[in-house]
Amino acid sequence: MAEESTIHDVIMIGAGPAALSAAVYTSREDIETLLFEKGVVGGLTSITDKVDNYPGFPEGVEGLTLGDNFRLQAERFGAVIELGEVMSVKKVGDIVYLETTSGDMRARSVLVATGSSYVKLNVPGESEYYGRGVHNCATCDGAFYRDKHLVVVGSGNSAAQEALFLTRYATNIDILIRGEAWKASEVLIREVNEHPKLKVHFNMTTEEIVGVDGKVTKVVGKDKVKGEFIDFPTDGVFVFVGLKPVTYFLKDSGVELDEQGFVKTDIKLQTAVPGIFCAGDVRSGATLQIASAVGEGASAALSIREYLEARPVEQ
Repeated sequence: MAEESTIHDVIMIGAGPAALSAAVYTSREDIETLLFEKGVVGGLTSITDKVDNYPGFPEGVEGLTLGDNFRLQAERFGAVIELGEVMSVKKVGDIVYLETTSGDMRARSVLVATGSSYVKLNVPGESEYYGRGVHNCATCDGAFYRDKHLVVVGSGNSAAQEALFLTRYATNIDILIRGEAWKASEVLIREVNEHPKLKVHFNMTTEEIVGVDGKVTKVVGKDKVKGEFIDFPTDGVFVFVGLKPVTYFLKDSGVELDEQGFVKTDIKLQTAVPGIFCAGDVRSGATLQIASAVGEGASAALSIREYLEARPVEQ
């Protein structure tokens, strides 16, 4: 597809809390704003069952509702959200060139706010049954397992939260933790320990996901202390073992990444390439919290405005 003639004021890659917050600020100041999202608008927020620690909601708020409110507010001020993927980014002169599924595009500035994706177990059966018994989103897929047995893999807040959510549907849930302790908050650990449908197995690695006739039937675990293999009969597996930054499209862009692949920025949230900014979970040093992502989005928007004002459009 040929390159379009328009040069956008700012193109935001991703449409999670950071980008949508930034879009509220840029678009309401008449900075023409286009967002690209290849997954779910609202990001991981929108596929989280309930958000309990976002200010302004004393009783908590459904993740889907919060994500949709972010979207509605950005669109009210004129931001345009397009479902699609950005494959590469490169700055030439004062213009950033983006290769996208909608064709080649150009922008005066770019905000990288792609967040993170789920880490895989990389065990036999995981890829084969992904989406057909292996999942990363309890809110999306939990309802398929009403009155079923489930296995949850993971030891952090996400694993605890999603396991608790899945108790709405499943009759019993085995939680497999490869370490000897939770990495979740004390509040969540207490809720898990008190729930009759949940059973936690520490020092238990996940070795294989087994199925018959296209359906998951069990998870093979290994007790690290006893060295024994243990079968956990199950109808589905929900994996929550961490997140990794989405930065593949920045290859050859000149944007610097840290040792874990997160984007490095200065105090103004600008990357090593002037005009390319970053905010949210994909940024090196981010706290991986919705509230901080929103704050970073607002800060990045102000830096983008300052950058654009210093480079007026030639008439």
